[in-house]
Amino acid sequence: MDIGIIGLGRMGGNIARRLMRAGHRCVGYDRNSQSVADLSKDGATGARDLPDLIAKLPRPRVLWLMLPVGPITESAINEAADRLEAGDIIIDGGNTFYKDDIRRAKSVGSRSIHYIDAGTSGGVWGLERGYCLMIGGEAEIVRYLDPIFAALAPGKGSISPTPGREGRDPRVEQGYIHCGPAGSGHFVKMIHNGIEYGLMQAYAEGFELLKSKVSPELPPDERFTLDVADIAEVWRRGSVISSWLLDLCAIALAHDPALTQFTGSVADSGEGRWTIGAALEEAVSAEVLAAALFARFRSRKEHTFGEKLLSAMRYEFGGHIEQK
Repeated sequence: MDIGIIGLGRMGGNIARRLMRAGHRCVGYDRNSQSVADLSKDGATGARDLPDLIAKLPRPRVLWLMLPVGPITESAINEAADRLEAGDIIIDGGNTFYKDDIRRAKSVGSRSIHYIDAGTSGGVWGLERGYCLMIGGEAEIVRYLDPIFAALAPGKGSISPTPGREGRDPRVEQGYIHCGPAGSGHFVKMIHNGIEYGLMQAYAEGFELLKSKVSPELPPDERFTLDVADIAEVWRRGSVISSWLLDLCAIALAHDPALTQFTGSVADSGEGRWTIGAALEEAVSAEVLAAALFARFRSRKEHTFGEKLLSAMRYEFGGHIEQK
């Protein structure tokens, strides 16, 4: 398929590269001309601006936006909608608030333009590992776009089938899911990121306890000098708390057990706050997720080893640099 990629940053550029590896043709645009030039060297067709990108795509045009949440995405969608025609498709793959998706789908839908929201998980590792996709929008359009989603998704890999799943949607086992109508994809991704906060906080607190076992506040015979890098590594292998996040902890600790390159000031990119907002709206108790979010707020005033590990995990999976 032919697809236009708008926003060629840490994830957008690699999304285009993964699609091209699967034989799709990509037209790329970014305000940073160097990003366009770099992607062109890898086989994409570069565009000088959004109108040029749209002009280089056959109908029905498919545009995938991978832009920062907020006004930049809003402006790009409005500009695209003004230039697209009935039957064309806009996919927002960024971390958009799901209620904005619902509004935008209605707005562009009034012009017979289709809107798909695709929650995209995979970070800077997605080019090689693939992207887990949580998709909202019209079922017919999602089916039409299936070759794109299948190319981006990780595939079954070595994960064994879940007993009892016979007869269910096989796309889920490939690493992508059609969640429901517009907004549902980003809602599922929002909850995914809220859970991510909680998991990361649990690892951070656990490793802080391990690191602090040598504390002079303890009786001498209860002080242990523990190798946190080796503990992370052994836990990766057969323990019930193994996960990709633990893999990333192990990578960071193997490089620098003291995590000296991190201050421990941990940013939040919005999805955690939105998740707590959803909990309030739905009257669902979410103590762990709320506490994990509030811990990030506190980390910007005082820093611990655990919070350095949080920053290290964010850097490993998403390339996020600590805010100074």
